[in-house]
Amino acid sequence: MKKNLLPSIIGLACALLIPAAASAQFPKPTYGWNMGNTMEPPSGIGAWGGSPSEPLIAGVAKAGFNLVRIPCAWDCHANKTTYQIDPEYMARVKQVVDWCYAKKLTVVINDHWDGGWLERSLTGTVNPVTDAKMKSYWSQIATTFAQYDDHLLFAAANEPSVHDAAAMNELMTYYQTFINVVRSSGGHNGTRWLVVQGPNTDIDTTDKLMNALPTDPTPHRLIVEVHFYSPYQFALMESDASWGKMFYFWGKPYHSATLPERNATWGEEDDMNKEFQKMETKFTSKGIPVILGEFRAERRGEGPELKGANLKLHVASTTYWNKCVVDYANAHGMSPICWDTPNSLFDFKTGAVLEPETARALTGGRAMPPPK
Repeated sequence: MKKNLLPSIIGLACALLIPAAASAQFPKPTYGWNMGNTMEPPSGIGAWGGSPSEPLIAGVAKAGFNLVRIPCAWDCHANKTTYQIDPEYMARVKQVVDWCYAKKLTVVINDHWDGGWLERSLTGTVNPVTDAKMKSYWSQIATTFAQYDDHLLFAAANEPSVHDAAAMNELMTYYQTFINVVRSSGGHNGTRWLVVQGPNTDIDTTDKLMNALPTDPTPHRLIVEVHFYSPYQFALMESDASWGKMFYFWGKPYHSATLPERNATWGEEDDMNKEFQKMETKFTSKGIPVILGEFRAERRGEGPELKGANLKLHVASTTYWNKCVVDYANAHGMSPICWDTPNSLFDFKTGAVLEPETARALTGGRAMPPPK
């Protein structure tokens, strides 16, 4: 597939000449929120613990978030022969977008994991079925939302499994199909901002492998997406492993004197800043917007070690990590969107904030100070 790379390389070279002031249709600064595990379960909306509601979106806006990312599963809600999306599912997605618009929120809709039809099938060789689905789904989505303005963005995928140049080239072919079909769908789609994911949405892999962008007939309307859950031992790890233990405490001011073996030993403030600098150097400083489409350090519950003062220190440390991500990302020209799931940060029925300290840190406020 190397024959398809030249136009993309030329496109990226041209993009590198864009003034750094060029930016996507994002609030500045961006305080983004993911309605995760809600619209994208393959078994149906709400199957993973929460359904969308208008009070939820109102609560998100009231808490200070100004962008909502809606993970979607189009293939799981489509005819497997005709690739026609279930009209009821499309209507539900549209309903959520309308709720967001009513609260003047910027919105991103994507194709999330969705059973892995795209993201887990990348072999380095273009699959005509995958390409046909890409064309059909995004044609229907773009037509449905054609009259929505630039406050609605389309994102081609979520976390495409790419580890080498061949798979990257294959993915770029699907991205090109995505761009072509959206641009030809009328209405505001000719100028709508479109998002393409870096390989694995990993910053280092994206820095290494994403040396080209697809060709877009509308100049300066492409955005790169990466995700961030680092250090893994603090942000995601759920149990100790033979190669390392969970971190309970992150950030120089938040280290524990009584549980030093649970202090982060890597990936703290300086390392985070260096990671984000890679995206600024490669993209945002050259006028290519980047969204940090997912990030979040969630607090752990009470346990044999985590109790009393150390539990309070851990909770405070998670708010500090989240605040650092938001502040560093915005400082490097990136738009951060925190990951959330039903009834974690918000009550999905009422929109009430369940973790006000976390919400404050994610929307430009202060982190919890280390307990004295």
